[in-house]
Amino acid sequence: MSRGTIVITGASRGIGAATARMAAARGYAVCVNYHSNADLAARVVADIEAAGGRAIAQQAHVADEAAVIAMFDRAEAELGPLTALVNCAGLSGGRHAFADLDMANLAHVFSVNVFGAFLCAREAMRRMDPAGGGQGGGIVNLGSTAGTTGGFQLTAYAASKAALNTFTIGLAREAAPMGIRVNIVCPGIVDTDQPELQLDQPGKREAIERTIPLGRMGRPEEAAETILWLLSDESSYVAGANIVVSGAR
Repeated sequence: MSRGTIVITGASRGIGAATARMAAARGYAVCVNYHSNADLAARVVADIEAAGGRAIAQQAHVADEAAVIAMFDRAEAELGPLTALVNCAGLSGGRHAFADLDMANLAHVFSVNVFGAFLCAREAMRRMDPAGGGQGGGIVNLGSTAGTTGGFQLTAYAASKAALNTFTIGLAREAAPMGIRVNIVCPGIVDTDQPELQLDQPGKREAIERTIPLGRMGRPEEAAETILWLLSDESSYVAGANIVVSGAR
């Protein structure tokens, strides 16, 4: 059964890629957004098509308004009416002592993590609003437990994710009368290629896992399952929610 078109930002790797593959398996036509790694994005599209799904890859910096608009226009033109958006694109900016805060780095983190999510959500709402011919749908933002707990030498990243928490609540209230549900998923430590985890260092993985009550890192697919649940009919009364996927950490 077709569920319409979904745009997933930052979908060439990690949680975004897992969500793209899972969304396609559940009936969505998928726009795989990426910033720079065309090969990884093409691999996600190839995996989806090999499994019988429909997908396109679209390069766009999510903080570039013209590029974002063009991405949504192409997604609808080639895949059909938009029914879902997942804002996965994000970056940490790297670990830095706050006294060494670099304003250019700070602006870059917020331009992607916050302004990019704002722009993509705006374009999604414009297309899903029944008043404009849309059919409603869902938006899921990807936050982080750091948005609540803070982050050691990751203050910019943590603050940007905290902004997404309040953005989600406010947008959910505005979008609900349009038949658009907005929620946020906040993972803890997920086993991806994040350089901040430093998993290439001896003993680092084991040290991290000792801090997690469930005893292991999360898998990208576990976050993706939660995202897809929030976009499904099974969560039809869930809006403005913050779902933490952290192994109790």
